[in-house]
Amino acid sequence: MVKIAIIGVTGYAGSELARILYGHPEAQIVAVTSRQAAGKRLPEVLPYLWPIDVPVTQGVEVSVDVAFSALPSGASAEALAPLAKAGVRCVDIAADFRLKDVAEYEATYKTKHPAPELVPQAVYGLTELHREALKKTKIVANPGCYPAGALLALAPAVKSGLVRDSVIMDSKSGISGAGRGGLATSIQDHYCEADENLVPYGLSGHVHLAEISQELGLLRGGQRPRATFVPHRIPMVRGIISTCYADLADASLTTEKVREAYCEFYKGEPFVRVTPDAPSAKQTAGTNFCLVYPVVDSRAGRLIVVSAIDNLGKGAAGQAVQNMNVMFGFPEEMGLRAIAIYP
Repeated sequence: MVKIAIIGVTGYAGSELARILYGHPEAQIVAVTSRQAAGKRLPEVLPYLWPIDVPVTQGVEVSVDVAFSALPSGASAEALAPLAKAGVRCVDIAADFRLKDVAEYEATYKTKHPAPELVPQAVYGLTELHREALKKTKIVANPGCYPAGALLALAPAVKSGLVRDSVIMDSKSGISGAGRGGLATSIQDHYCEADENLVPYGLSGHVHLAEISQELGLLRGGQRPRATFVPHRIPMVRGIISTCYADLADASLTTEKVREAYCEFYKGEPFVRVTPDAPSAKQTAGTNFCLVYPVVDSRAGRLIVVSAIDNLGKGAAGQAVQNMNVMFGFPEEMGLRAIAIYP
């Protein structure tokens, strides 16, 4: 039984972690932290988690085997650093260990890195791309929610050289992607302005573009593509639909040939499915699945790929548990076998 700490349990990602891990046969949640709720018990703060009756503390006060951090970027690495240095395995759901270049991290997130000495040890935690390295690491950098969907949509095409060096990613996320506190200066803080509305943002350079470019560059042998990423918030609770576009390297490629390449790339993957039709967000709600639909626009000589994930599942907590399973040698699907809540 693996003893687990969840740092920042009261946020959406942290509470989703607790919900998933409660059903994991090899997991025991022994510590949860929250600055605001310290001194209470978890069911007092989040009544729907009533079976997980553990005290909420300021910090991790007991011995654990693995710590998940769902704190904001900056605060996350600061909290994990002493645990990592003590030999505790760590999964960071924030962005602090995703970028391998510390200077790029500091420029992107406009803050000094709290633990730059640990960055070289971290492995980017998109399991489908870095499984072997994840088996050996003690620090996992869980992907951002948007990058998880966009990278799984594009990875087979980029890795196989099916597309040229310019890619466009148009992603739409449920409002839970903003976190439990919401976007402090956004109209989306208010139901009356979020409902029946669609809001693009981050057009001058969303922070997630850096990790998307980093990982696509690795797939291309080190040369980063010319990437454009435009995120949107839409009035649903959870889910991300990413529609990605890239010019074909060979304009004679057909949808059938591309689908064959995608099916081969994801052959045996437990959580990625190449679908016969374009997926919808609800088809992944409450799961760790990613649904991918590639199609060729032969008139334009362009590949279009649609992916669907749950931003709190494959985009956060579910992916984190999948990474824990890999680190400890458990079956990847352990604790993650739920199918979508639909409709």
